[in-house]
Amino acid sequence: MHRSDEQLVTAYLERGDQQAFRVLVERYQEQIFGYLMGMVRNREVANDLFQETFVRVIDAMHDRRGSYTRQGRWIAWVMRIARNAALDHLRSRKKWQDVPSGDDDDSASFWDRLPDEALAADIELHNKEQYEMLDACIDQLPPEQREVVLLRQDADLTFREIAELSGVSINTALGRMRYALINLRRMIDPQKKKQLAEI
Repeated sequence: MHRSDEQLVTAYLERGDQQAFRVLVERYQEQIFGYLMGMVRNREVANDLFQETFVRVIDAMHDRRGSYTRQGRWIAWVMRIARNAALDHLRSRKKWQDVPSGDDDDSASFWDRLPDEALAADIELHNKEQYEMLDACIDQLPPEQREVVLLRQDADLTFREIAELSGVSINTALGRMRYALINLRRMIDPQKKKQLAEI
Protein backbone atom coordinates (compact mmCIF):
# COMPACT_ATOMS: atom_id res chain seq x y z
CA MET A 1 0.00 0.00 0.00
CA HIS A 2 1.38 3.39 -1.02
CA ARG A 3 1.31 5.74 1.95
CA SER A 4 1.27 9.51 1.45
CA ASP A 5 4.05 11.68 2.80
CA GLU A 6 1.70 12.93 5.51
CA GLN A 7 0.84 9.37 6.60
CA LEU A 8 4.54 8.50 6.79
CA VAL A 9 5.32 11.66 8.76
CA THR A 10 2.51 10.89 11.20
CA ALA A 11 3.72 7.30 11.63
CA TYR A 12 7.24 8.53 12.33
CA LEU A 13 6.29 11.32 14.74
CA GLU A 14 3.47 9.62 16.62
CA ARG A 15 4.63 6.00 16.68
CA GLY A 16 8.39 6.36 16.19
CA ASP A 17 8.14 4.30 12.98
CA GLN A 18 11.73 4.39 11.65
CA GLN A 19 10.70 2.48 8.51
CA ALA A 20 8.24 5.26 7.64
CA PHE A 21 11.02 7.83 7.85
CA ARG A 22 13.29 5.59 5.74
CA VAL A 23 10.58 5.43 3.04
CA LEU A 24 10.38 9.24 3.02
CA VAL A 25 14.15 9.56 2.63
CA GLU A 26 14.28 6.94 -0.14
CA ARG A 27 11.33 8.56 -1.92
CA TYR A 28 13.14 11.90 -2.26
CA GLN A 29 16.85 11.15 -1.92
CA GLU A 30 17.59 11.51 -5.65
CA GLN A 31 15.87 14.90 -5.84
CA ILE A 32 17.56 16.24 -2.72
CA PHE A 33 21.01 14.88 -3.60
CA GLY A 34 20.65 16.12 -7.20
CA TYR A 35 19.87 19.61 -5.96
CA LEU A 36 22.80 19.62 -3.50
CA MET A 37 25.16 18.27 -6.15
CA GLY A 38 24.05 21.01 -8.53
CA MET A 39 24.67 23.64 -5.89
CA VAL A 40 28.13 22.55 -4.72
CA ARG A 41 29.46 20.55 -7.72
CA ASN A 42 31.33 18.11 -5.49
CA ARG A 43 30.04 14.60 -4.73
CA GLU A 44 31.79 14.28 -1.38
CA VAL A 45 30.54 17.68 -0.18
CA ALA A 46 27.03 16.91 -1.50
CA ASN A 47 27.05 13.64 0.48
CA ASP A 48 28.07 15.51 3.64
CA LEU A 49 25.37 18.13 3.07
CA PHE A 50 22.78 15.41 2.39
CA GLN A 51 23.55 13.84 5.76
CA GLU A 52 23.60 17.23 7.47
CA THR A 53 20.22 18.04 5.91
CA PHE A 54 18.64 14.95 7.43
CA VAL A 55 20.22 15.56 10.82
CA ARG A 56 18.59 18.99 10.72
CA VAL A 57 15.32 17.47 9.46
CA ILE A 58 15.16 14.97 12.34
CA ASP A 59 16.01 17.64 14.92
CA ALA A 60 13.40 20.05 13.54
CA MET A 61 10.67 17.40 13.30
CA HIS A 62 11.14 16.51 16.98
CA ASP A 63 11.51 20.08 18.22
CA ARG A 64 8.07 21.32 19.23
CA ARG A 65 9.30 24.89 18.74
CA GLY A 66 10.89 24.00 15.38
CA SER A 67 10.00 25.10 11.88
CA TYR A 68 8.11 21.95 10.90
CA THR A 69 4.35 22.10 10.67
CA ARG A 70 2.16 19.50 9.04
CA GLN A 71 0.85 21.93 6.48
CA GLY A 72 2.11 21.89 2.91
CA ARG A 73 4.41 19.41 1.24
CA TRP A 74 7.06 17.72 3.38
CA ILE A 75 9.54 17.72 0.49
CA ALA A 76 9.26 21.50 0.05
CA TRP A 77 10.09 21.93 3.76
CA VAL A 78 13.04 19.53 3.49
CA MET A 79 14.31 21.35 0.39
CA ARG A 80 14.36 24.58 2.41
CA ILE A 81 16.65 22.86 4.93
CA ALA A 82 18.84 21.43 2.14
CA ARG A 83 19.05 24.87 0.55
CA ASN A 84 20.12 26.44 3.85
CA ALA A 85 22.78 23.76 4.35
CA ALA A 86 24.13 24.37 0.82
CA LEU A 87 24.11 28.16 1.24
CA ASP A 88 25.86 27.88 4.61
CA HIS A 89 28.56 25.76 2.98
CA LEU A 90 28.95 28.11 0.01
CA ARG A 91 29.10 31.16 2.25
CA SER A 92 31.76 29.52 4.39
CA ARG A 93 33.80 28.70 1.27
CA LYS A 94 33.06 32.09 -0.32
CA LYS A 95 32.68 30.38 -3.67
CA TRP A 96 29.94 32.67 -4.95
CA GLN A 97 30.11 36.43 -4.90
CA ASP A 98 27.12 38.51 -4.04
CA VAL A 99 25.36 39.55 -7.19
CA PRO A 100 22.49 41.94 -7.81
CA SER A 101 19.39 39.89 -8.38
CA GLY A 102 17.68 42.21 -10.83
CA ASP A 103 14.55 41.88 -8.69
CA ASP A 104 12.44 44.47 -6.96
CA ASP A 105 15.02 45.09 -4.23
CA ASP A 106 18.42 45.67 -5.83
CA SER A 107 19.93 46.82 -2.53
CA ALA A 108 19.81 43.32 -0.98
CA SER A 109 22.27 40.72 -2.15
CA PHE A 110 21.15 37.39 -3.56
CA TRP A 111 22.33 35.64 -0.37
CA ASP A 112 20.10 37.80 1.77
CA ARG A 113 17.05 36.57 -0.22
CA LEU A 114 17.96 33.81 -0.85
CA PRO A 115 14.80 3.40 -17.95
CA ASP A 116 15.60 -0.43 -17.16
CA GLU A 117 16.87 -1.40 -20.60
CA ALA A 118 20.43 -0.34 -21.36
CA LEU A 119 20.89 2.02 -24.28
CA ALA A 120 23.27 1.32 -27.11
CA ALA A 121 26.79 2.44 -26.16
CA ASP A 122 26.96 5.25 -28.73
CA ILE A 123 23.55 6.64 -27.66
CA GLU A 124 24.54 6.40 -24.01
CA LEU A 125 27.81 8.22 -24.71
CA HIS A 126 25.99 10.93 -26.68
CA ASN A 127 23.43 11.36 -23.88
CA LYS A 128 26.20 11.55 -21.29
CA GLU A 129 27.97 14.25 -23.31
CA GLN A 130 24.70 16.19 -23.65
CA TYR A 131 24.04 16.03 -19.89
CA GLU A 132 27.61 17.08 -19.13
CA MET A 133 27.32 20.01 -21.54
CA LEU A 134 24.00 21.05 -19.98
CA ASP A 135 25.44 20.75 -16.45
CA ALA A 136 28.44 22.87 -17.46
CA CYS A 137 26.10 25.52 -18.88
CA ILE A 138 23.87 25.48 -15.78
CA ASP A 139 27.01 25.94 -13.69
CA GLN A 140 27.72 29.21 -15.57
CA LEU A 141 24.30 30.75 -14.87
CA PRO A 142 24.02 33.59 -12.34
CA PRO A 143 23.34 32.06 -8.88
CA GLU A 144 19.65 33.03 -8.67
CA GLN A 145 18.92 31.59 -12.14
CA ARG A 146 20.96 28.46 -11.46
CA GLU A 147 19.09 27.82 -8.23
CA VAL A 148 15.62 28.07 -9.79
CA VAL A 149 16.68 25.60 -12.52
CA LEU A 150 17.99 23.15 -9.91
CA LEU A 151 14.92 23.46 -7.71
CA ARG A 152 12.61 22.90 -10.70
CA GLN A 153 14.65 20.22 -12.49
CA ASP A 154 16.24 18.24 -9.65
CA ALA A 155 13.91 18.88 -6.74
CA ASP A 156 10.70 19.00 -8.85
CA LEU A 157 9.27 21.88 -6.83
CA THR A 158 6.42 23.98 -8.17
CA PHE A 159 7.07 27.64 -8.96
CA ARG A 160 4.95 28.59 -5.96
CA GLU A 161 7.18 26.45 -3.72
CA ILE A 162 10.33 27.86 -5.34
CA ALA A 163 9.05 31.40 -4.78
CA GLU A 164 8.29 30.71 -1.10
CA LEU A 165 11.64 28.97 -0.59
CA SER A 166 13.58 31.83 -2.21
CA GLY A 167 11.51 34.59 -0.60
CA VAL A 168 10.42 36.12 -3.92
CA SER A 169 7.17 36.45 -5.87
CA ILE A 170 6.01 33.75 -8.30
CA ASN A 171 6.55 36.23 -11.15
CA THR A 172 10.16 36.69 -10.05
CA ALA A 173 10.71 32.92 -9.88
CA LEU A 174 9.16 32.52 -13.35
CA GLY A 175 11.26 35.41 -14.64
CA ARG A 176 14.43 33.82 -13.31
CA MET A 177 13.55 30.57 -15.07
CA ARG A 178 12.80 32.44 -18.29
CA TYR A 179 16.15 34.24 -18.23
CA ALA A 180 17.91 31.00 -17.28
CA LEU A 181 16.43 29.26 -20.33
CA ILE A 182 17.39 32.17 -22.59
CA ASN A 183 20.94 32.10 -21.23
CA LEU A 184 21.15 28.31 -21.56
CA ARG A 185 20.07 28.50 -25.21
CA ARG A 186 22.73 31.14 -25.85
CA MET A 187 25.40 28.94 -24.27
CA ILE A 188 24.27 25.63 -25.80
CA ASP A 189 23.94 26.79 -29.43
CA PRO A 190 27.66 27.61 -29.87
CA GLN A 191 28.56 24.33 -28.11
CA LYS A 192 26.42 22.35 -30.58
CA LYS A 193 27.95 24.16 -33.56
CA LYS A 194 31.42 23.43 -32.19
CA GLN A 195 30.54 19.71 -31.82
CA LEU A 196 29.21 19.58 -35.39
CA ALA A 197 32.38 21.25 -36.70
CA GLU A 198 34.48 18.58 -34.97
CA ILE A 199 32.63 15.70 -36.68
